[in-house]
Amino acid sequence: MMETILFRIFEDGFSADYMSKHGRVLVAMSGGIDSSVAAVMLHDEGYEVIGMTMKTWDYASSGGSKKETGCCSLDSINDARNIAVSLGFPHYILDIREEFGDFVINHFTDEYLAGRTPNPCVLCNTHIKWDALLRRADKLDCEFIATGHYAKIREEKQRYVISKGIDELKDQSYVLWGISQESLARTLLPLGGLRKSYIREFASEQGFHDLVTKSESYEICFVPDNDYRGFLKRRVPGLSEMVAGGEFVLEDGTVVGTHEGYPFYTVGQRKGLGIALGYPVFVVEIQKDKNRVVLGKLDELNRNGMWVSKLNLQKYENLQNITLPTITKVRYKDPGTEASITQVEDRMKVLFTEGVSSIAPGQAAVFYEGEDVIGGGWIESSFKQ
Repeated sequence: MMETILFRIFEDGFSADYMSKHGRVLVAMSGGIDSSVAAVMLHDEGYEVIGMTMKTWDYASSGGSKKETGCCSLDSINDARNIAVSLGFPHYILDIREEFGDFVINHFTDEYLAGRTPNPCVLCNTHIKWDALLRRADKLDCEFIATGHYAKIREEKQRYVISKGIDELKDQSYVLWGISQESLARTLLPLGGLRKSYIREFASEQGFHDLVTKSESYEICFVPDNDYRGFLKRRVPGLSEMVAGGEFVLEDGTVVGTHEGYPFYTVGQRKGLGIALGYPVFVVEIQKDKNRVVLGKLDELNRNGMWVSKLNLQKYENLQNITLPTITKVRYKDPGTEASITQVEDRMKVLFTEGVSSIAPGQAAVFYEGEDVIGGGWIESSFKQ
């Protein structure tokens, strides 16, 4: 109902007499500084901008204790609307809580119950936000969609390629590997060639001082207190009782204690294990079927190979039986490691030139050639060779 009402308001109030220089663009506006500046810049360049803020989650329904903040809060929605009003372009709220919850949150829960470590932000970008924006863009006759991500897009040899943003500390190309060619063809990323310092300066010069001082949230939007274990317990009643009492074991199978349940641990974790062996230990592996958590020393976390599935290739259409040198990232803040990749049917075999620590099944792996994203996929398993 909300979506129908919003679009009716737009159609009644829209003036078809206005023609832009570059076309009509639907901008995802979270209320933060980056997406707000992206909208302002596109407006100044002559695009006909329509702002849209997506309501993905109700904080009250998470059961957490933290005050509502972030991209779904009322304050953030109002901040986005105020930018639009000040510049005279339309702004609308799109309620996608149902489709977000059904896909992203169910996947988040299912992955932990499968003994993997999910990455809901990547999943949301590639399967929810882009698809939702493009569907609404079509209804509003928008040629393009735009976001405030720090990355660049170019067309090369009839392929659309994402490359790193020039601000290395803000680069977000890692989270965009899953976007299809069809979607990239209609996507604008105005901030890819800019540094965060310039964005803050620009916002200040435009008079948007509240955006400059506004804190940025890096938490999962539906886990506002950053307690995913508590979220899982609330999401799956009786979970603690179902999985409690499993074994902590070493790699040789030696039992060294009991744990609270395998879904409450992640590969690479050190803190919060509640066990003392006289030396630092880390979670090396999750064995879901046995409700076991394998512990080991830091060097036992190293792996020099992995299998990656559910691939999406961007720079090349197909890499079947081709071995390609890359820099491969196994998590967002990972600087990357030299590796060779070979596509074997619908999976990618990755061999690192040196050991990589804490490769967690369920996380995204992204392959780079220089600054360009070759593609990526979901880590299925890792191995020693």
